[in-house]
Amino acid sequence: MTMFDTRNPGALVFGVLGNLISFIVFLAPIPTFYRIWKKKSTEGFQSVPYVVSLFSAMLWIYYATMKTDVSLLITINSFGCFIETLYIALFIAFASKQARISTLRLLIVLNFGGFCAILLLSHFLAKGQNRVKVLGWVCDSFAVGVFAAPLSILRLVIRTRSVEFMPFYLSLFLTFNAVAWFFYGFLLKDYYIAGPNILGFIFGILQMILYVVYKYFKPIVADAKLADHDVKLSEISVDIQNLDDENGTKTVHDKTHEDDQDKDIKEDPLSKC
Repeated sequence: MTMFDTRNPGALVFGVLGNLISFIVFLAPIPTFYRIWKKKSTEGFQSVPYVVSLFSAMLWIYYATMKTDVSLLITINSFGCFIETLYIALFIAFASKQARISTLRLLIVLNFGGFCAILLLSHFLAKGQNRVKVLGWVCDSFAVGVFAAPLSILRLVIRTRSVEFMPFYLSLFLTFNAVAWFFYGFLLKDYYIAGPNILGFIFGILQMILYVVYKYFKPIVADAKLADHDVKLSEISVDIQNLDDENGTKTVHDKTHEDDQDKDIKEDPLSKC
């Protein structure tokens, strides 16, 4: 297997471009993990995206070893395995006990148990090109899952009218990444590589359109918080008013009671003796 197949210069160009863009995408979570390291806490962050990304990179490396012309898949996914392992290690180091246990459980079930099961089943139940096809479909299934993950972010953007959790440049690079790998697979006539990147391109364009649409919208979350704040203030004012009324009523009652006592004392017959 040659490192770079120069017989298809177009595929080589898009493969190198895909490696460069994927390298940037893999480094995108660095600010998040710097924050985790600085605060010594994972806060509300989840480990699932990094565990799944590690598993996907492992699958693509295995798939690439079954072929002779997709070496550029090995280079970038090897780096992906390395950087995702670092992310997961940092997450485990600073996570709460419950989050640490769930992350380790997911690693054992998916990345160890799942990968070993795929490795053994594909080795003993499929031979030659059938093995490549089986691995291709497995890789595509997880790739579609990775590309579909931002759908939850899209729902959040539409519901809150806020693009706070959907950085534009990350969406842009993910779109470029999908384009590069699509043409890499298309020029190599490897549709297992090209196929899922069509969805990646569509989701990337959709994210950027939503970003442009909702960038200047006033977030609903802020309005809701303000409305809630006003309601609480009104409730406090009503409570204070009720408390004043009760105190006023109590004062009048006490005064009336004192007057009655004074009247009784004045009218007491014994006081005349």
